[in-house]
Amino acid sequence: MEMICSLKPNLWASLADEVPAWVSEKRNKASVDRTIRWLDDCLSLDEAGGTSILGSIVGGSNIEERKRCAIEAAMRNVSGFWIGGFGQGESMEERPALLNIVTDSLPKEKLRYVSGLALPEEVLQGVAAGIDLFDSTYIYHLTLGGFALIFPLDILENNSANQQHSDIGSDCTKINLRATIYRKDTSPIVDNCTCFTCKNHTRAYINHLLNVHEMLAQILLEIHNTRHYMGFFQSIREAIKCGKFDTFRQNFIDGRRAHITSAAVCL
Repeated sequence: MEMICSLKPNLWASLADEVPAWVSEKRNKASVDRTIRWLDDCLSLDEAGGTSILGSIVGGSNIEERKRCAIEAAMRNVSGFWIGGFGQGESMEERPALLNIVTDSLPKEKLRYVSGLALPEEVLQGVAAGIDLFDSTYIYHLTLGGFALIFPLDILENNSANQQHSDIGSDCTKINLRATIYRKDTSPIVDNCTCFTCKNHTRAYINHLLNVHEMLAQILLEIHNTRHYMGFFQSIREAIKCGKFDTFRQNFIDGRRAHITSAAVCL
């Protein structure tokens, strides 16, 4: 807290005792109690009086503990909420209920910020539950593995369920540019992408850089992946503005299902 008061950040989250989904009920309850206690300690030492603090919310995969933590945090004088503990063992199927029980317990006018949701499907899940802000290391790890994002961004204009994904080894959202099939591919990573990488370099060139372990490979890949990921969020904002987010989300999910089904048939 001395460091926080010295740095005076615009936003910061209180300490949280995060636990994975498989811990015991007793350990989960203790993590909520400890997180709320730490929030009170942080508030008591905060010179700004809570105007820049985000109250941390945990609770693992237990709906009641998530709700209890959210209600307790909402009772404090905080400027928003940091929702943690996701991406630690809970399934995609149980996550919506965990997210909704938290966001339903929080005031709508305050920021909801989440960590641990990074895949496009997870981001859409979070937005549907009312999350405002995301952070993750998704782009970094994606780039480190030699992967490039390729999923369509104009999902409302072109129903992605009807689009063809011809990239061999693609999972519909990304391709592995280390693969030998891209050795002679002179096309950009994504047609019509306006990033520096796609305007100036080919898949074959990046494949070469990756396979000779050139640092430039990661730089060029991260430029593209960051632009593509930010474009995804821009598409989400536009869909929300025109009241078509549910359609946007469903089209994206349908496109993924169609690709998986097609890949299974080919196998």
